[in-house]
Amino acid sequence: MKKISILAFAISSFPVCFAASPPMKSAGHVAVQPFGQTSDGQKVNLYTLRNAAGMEVTITNYGGTVTTVKVPDRNGKYDDVVLGFDSLQGYTQPANTAYFGAIVGRYGNRIAKGTFSLDGKTYHIPLNDGPNALHGGTTGFNKRVWTAKDVSTANEPALELHYLSPDGEQGFPGNLDVTVRYSLDAKNGLRLDYSAKTDKDTVLNLTNHSYFNLAGAGSATVLDHRLMLAASRFTPVNSTLIPTGEIVPVSGTPLDFTHLTVVGSRINSDYPQIKIANGYDHNFVLDSPGDLSKVAARVEEPKSGRVMEVYTTQPGIQFYTGNFLNGKISGIGGAYRYRSALCLETQHFPDSPNQPNFPSTVLHPGEQFKSTTIYRFSTH
Repeated sequence: MKKISILAFAISSFPVCFAASPPMKSAGHVAVQPFGQTSDGQKVNLYTLRNAAGMEVTITNYGGTVTTVKVPDRNGKYDDVVLGFDSLQGYTQPANTAYFGAIVGRYGNRIAKGTFSLDGKTYHIPLNDGPNALHGGTTGFNKRVWTAKDVSTANEPALELHYLSPDGEQGFPGNLDVTVRYSLDAKNGLRLDYSAKTDKDTVLNLTNHSYFNLAGAGSATVLDHRLMLAASRFTPVNSTLIPTGEIVPVSGTPLDFTHLTVVGSRINSDYPQIKIANGYDHNFVLDSPGDLSKVAARVEEPKSGRVMEVYTTQPGIQFYTGNFLNGKISGIGGAYRYRSALCLETQHFPDSPNQPNFPSTVLHPGEQFKSTTIYRFSTH
């Protein structure tokens, strides 16, 4: 097979707002502070990246998790626009099954029945989503403590996280050496560069699972956001959200976001795919896979004027409207309610190891997986 080289919670019932930017500090540095300790005694830190424009991102090395993203609205008021928690306990609590802000792997999204075959051998991943394996099994990358390193340059703060996943972890073959580099540029772009190597044939699908609400974390809904996806096709799913193997046009369906469309305008339609997912939880096939210069997605929030554009080298993007959020868990900004945030997970396609017509996710020894995703924030 060909080488993978993919150019790429009660705190308050209101969002946390910042009347102005937090005190300025120069770019090119990552601030560190303790964030807690895991049940087995591993110390976890919180890392703050801040650019000269005032945008601030915090990341913990527990799960490689983006905990806050603070950006201004059209009037210069700063809000946190991702769902997250202000302590490690928020992420480790049993009620938290939503992967808030985390790096997911080894295999992001679903694998049917937790089973796939590779090189004539069948592998089994622990089931954690009904009959399927989701986001790497019961103890995926989101629950691992990563090694952190400040790799900032003079102009850009940057954090590098590293994790060695041993052969057989969660059923996956091969010792997998993974690095994720987070950097914050002067134009309010949060860039994630992923790389990985293996010593045995394996499958791999890495992504970030941040939940966005551009009105501010804890705001009631994202159904008023406007979305554009540069994807004229999607992969339909069956009743357990596993792709059928088809790749079909979005034209004429409620999944057509090729032009800016209000997220909630068709989310309650009787279209079978919408009914199955209880909203949007689908993989969209990007029209320009591998091209980091093309906008893959654009989100606009009308009241604040905030805009987020997504650029990626991955071939797909999972659009998810927080259909499993239920308000029973609270974090920074308050309770996280049904459809109060959206995810845009850049990725390979779900269940690719079992779908021969999908782009391959096999990584061989001697090869290096690479991908890049950028979330860029502005106003209109």
